[in-house]
Amino acid sequence: MHVVITGVSRGIGHALAERYRRMGHEVTGTARSGGAEVELDVTQPDQFEALAAHVDGKPVDLLICNAGIYPDKGQSLASGFAPETWAASMATNVTGVFLTVQSMMTGLQLAKQPKIAILSSRLGSDELAAGGSYCYRASKAAALNLGRNLAIDLKELDIAVGIYHPGWVRTDMGGEKGEVGVGDSADGLIAEFDRLTLDTTGCFRTWDGRDLPF
Repeated sequence: MHVVITGVSRGIGHALAERYRRMGHEVTGTARSGGAEVELDVTQPDQFEALAAHVDGKPVDLLICNAGIYPDKGQSLASGFAPETWAASMATNVTGVFLTVQSMMTGLQLAKQPKIAILSSRLGSDELAAGGSYCYRASKAAALNLGRNLAIDLKELDIAVGIYHPGWVRTDMGGEKGEVGVGDSADGLIAEFDRLTLDTTGCFRTWDGRDLPF
């Protein structure tokens, strides 16, 4: 199996890449500043040519859109959430996901049972809105919406799409108070990706197998 993963330099992306490699799968990882098979900043459209060229002619069995940022953690409504923060959040967490999928369409269609896994967050759920983190919440809600709509359009191409909440993970992004370790999250996500089929395409699930409200 050939797995393409964005954002493998640290955290969940790194853990997923390492696990898939140990399982004997071919992994194409991306990172903004080296240390991966392909150097890619998902906010830079012209850099996707390098990713497409790297996987040219290869089936992409599983595409994991993991690269993401949380730049407005702890900011206040009175003084935070600058326009630049909004722009960076949307460019990375939404547009970056779409451009990644778009650039991998040829490879996905070469695979026998292709899958796309989009890492969103329960913070993007309308029903679980709790205030704050406006840029992050809005961008993850948009990533969820993007995944749901891609699931509709790509089903006719036999490409399954799932959207996932990795948990509140103890990473640089999640912080030390996170509820789940990186390894446990990665292991759970891999199990969920394995369960994804055309019958469950468009699902929104947690790393430990629970359905989330949209």
